[in-house]
Amino acid sequence: MAARADGDRNMTCFLRAAAGLLAAASAVAIAAGAAQARVAIPAGDWRTINRDLAATRYSPLDEINRANVSRLGTAWAYPMRGYNTASPLVIGGVMYLPAGNRVVALDADTGKEIWVHTEPRDPDKPFNGVSTRGVGYWPGDARTPARILVMINTRMLALDAATGEPAQGFGQGGYADVGVGYGGVPTISGEVAVIGAATTEDPFGVSGNPRAFDVRTGRKLWEFQTVPLPGQPYHDTWGDGWWGRSGTNMWAFSAPVDEDLGLVYIPISSPSPNYWGGSRPGANVYGNSLVALDLRTGKYRWHFQTVHHDLWDSDQSSAGPLVDLVVNGRKRPAVVHVGKTSWFFEFDRRTGKPIFDVVERPVPKGDVPGEYYSPTEPFPVRPGPLSRVSVTKADLVTAADTSPEHAAACQALWDKSGGFYNAGPFTPFLFHKDGDPPRSTIQLPGGTGGVNWGGPAADPKTGWVYVNAQSTSLVGWVEKKDPNVSYSFDAPHTDQPYERASVDGKGPFFSFSAPLSGKYDDKGHAVGTQAPCYKPPWSKLTAIDANTGEIKWAVPLGVFDELPADRQVLGNSGSAGPSVTAGGLVFVGATNDKRFRAFDSRTGQQLWEANLGNNANANPISYRGRSGRQYVAINAGGVLTAFALPR
Repeated sequence: MAARADGDRNMTCFLRAAAGLLAAASAVAIAAGAAQARVAIPAGDWRTINRDLAATRYSPLDEINRANVSRLGTAWAYPMRGYNTASPLVIGGVMYLPAGNRVVALDADTGKEIWVHTEPRDPDKPFNGVSTRGVGYWPGDARTPARILVMINTRMLALDAATGEPAQGFGQGGYADVGVGYGGVPTISGEVAVIGAATTEDPFGVSGNPRAFDVRTGRKLWEFQTVPLPGQPYHDTWGDGWWGRSGTNMWAFSAPVDEDLGLVYIPISSPSPNYWGGSRPGANVYGNSLVALDLRTGKYRWHFQTVHHDLWDSDQSSAGPLVDLVVNGRKRPAVVHVGKTSWFFEFDRRTGKPIFDVVERPVPKGDVPGEYYSPTEPFPVRPGPLSRVSVTKADLVTAADTSPEHAAACQALWDKSGGFYNAGPFTPFLFHKDGDPPRSTIQLPGGTGGVNWGGPAADPKTGWVYVNAQSTSLVGWVEKKDPNVSYSFDAPHTDQPYERASVDGKGPFFSFSAPLSGKYDDKGHAVGTQAPCYKPPWSKLTAIDANTGEIKWAVPLGVFDELPADRQVLGNSGSAGPSVTAGGLVFVGATNDKRFRAFDSRTGQQLWEANLGNNANANPISYRGRSGRQYVAINAGGVLTAFALPR
């Protein structure tokens, strides 16, 4: 149900009028014969979770700039009644976002509620809450008012953007059943809403196919088969492992759209299970692939696979931004992709052909019984990986890097693990037989990357791309699976013969890290903050000129307050990403030190920071309120905070 805040009748009238203007503009575009009805985004709006359908996270506003960003202060804060990773939308000075079991509309100048839609909680359906990733927006047309679309597991809810009431004519009472659930945000272009699918890491289960729905009616329009069926192209890349295969899904929060080409770019994750692929011999297309589909029909146009036969959980965590480049004097429409592997790919978005060379190189082979190993993997020749992709014993931290206690704990973990085998990028986990001495493998980057769901931001004026890249790790081996033990929370009942473990226990989630204090409690848990055991930096904010493939600058992102002042800036970031503005600024939270920062987009110099009190595990936005004032906002620990210059 929706409730309108008292005193907001004028705002509701304003929303109705704004929706009418947008609908009229859409109707004009259709009447003009546009291939894809499009309304130009006002400079002050943030229309999608990545601002635009090109997923640039670039704001053309410049009231806040290099010269005055140091004066930013808190304008308002809104408690969201629950932790989430959502980036709000702002349309015409009104902000829309999920907040706990609610969807809310706020006055973007004040944070005051305009309307609230509340979803009843069902204790029998614990996974039936409002998506924590964000909401989608459709501007409406001459017949239908503007709508807010949000996922509620297996249902898509459409709300009237002016009132928050469920939209009549959409599904049943405003709710459309989508079948397999999705935790991300509907990507809306024209009359089409594209969604991914939420699957577990069980080898067999629900399909991970992306789908599209009509934004007016909720009717399903198409579905793309990510594990090809018999008779379909690339079916032979699965051996006999195609039947009932789960995973191979778009779990990424959204997908970019080229409205001129009428294409949507779908990032497909790895097949299930993550770390054993003996039952799916072959390259496993379309797993770990960027796939271009016709937006209206779902028809395949092209794909590029960035990992063959994934054994590392190297998902495509986002598709990346669309940006027009000038390469060797020629204009090239590109999609720039970087995922968990941290390798930076640039593709012509018309054809999928790499703009800079990608070469197939031999990679190490493992020894797990019955496993299939791809002999090669694709490597972009420039700019190289944005994270650490290899490690040797010589790379261990020393007391001078962090602290004597941390360095000693890291050496002890190395010895306990029997050392760590790593032969460079795409090193597979070796087999460990029960009862044998430890023989451990280390994977870099680990299961969170690299670059996770935050993805890159891009300045379409310059072609520069900005990335938060972590250097995480995973350690251990592959062993014969104990059928009486659950190895993972998201795959508790699998019957595969092999699974991941380490000296620290069953499961794939252990890393080569140790407490800075060097201490563990009586249950073996780290006391205090942990940090990686190889030399820093452990995360970087990097600027790449995509026109040339050249890294322009890279700086450590995030600090460790527990260390002495001269050893704190070592890189300490999470999964979120940056945003960039015409004011020459890159804004980023994403760190585990509770800071929100602004950097000079040309040099990488930090110009401002604020302590948020919580970690900002969300992408920032910048917008203009109805007052004409520019804001920068970020979600941290369940509180949305907006910053602005003094009046």
